[in-house]
Amino acid sequence: MTGYLLVRVAHDLFGLPIEHVVEVIDNAETEPVPGARRSVRGVAHLRGGTVPVIHLGALLSNGTPPRERSSTVVVTRCPERPVAFEVTDADEVVRDAARPVPPGGNMPWASGIASHGDQLIPILDMATLGERLLLESGDATS
Repeated sequence: MTGYLLVRVAHDLFGLPIEHVVEVIDNAETEPVPGARRSVRGVAHLRGGTVPVIHLGALLSNGTPPRERSSTVVVTRCPERPVAFEVTDADEVVRDAARPVPPGGNMPWASGIASHGDQLIPILDMATLGERLLLESGDATS
């Protein structure tokens, strides 16, 4: 299936490849993890398992999550294991193919771009995000 889930993190828009999206959960409860590093918000208990919750904006910027939590998470396979990304909102599913990132584009975590209205939206590369998670905080997805 071609397409992406349009998500918002603060004022930024990103696309998550629809084939990696498992579900969107509003009102997700996250338990903090003592000693968690950078973008790891905590864990959520979903469908009988424990899934790490990562603030997507903090992961992409190599920063820390904002103090205020969002209750919306997108559960993904990143690339093989479940990971929940905390986002401000999950807006819509767009059924459109991504285009390649333009040469010289500074988007190391994007696999492509798509037009949405008058904006170019980076489509996130789930394998790259998974690698960044492992590098940032050890095996945070175990």
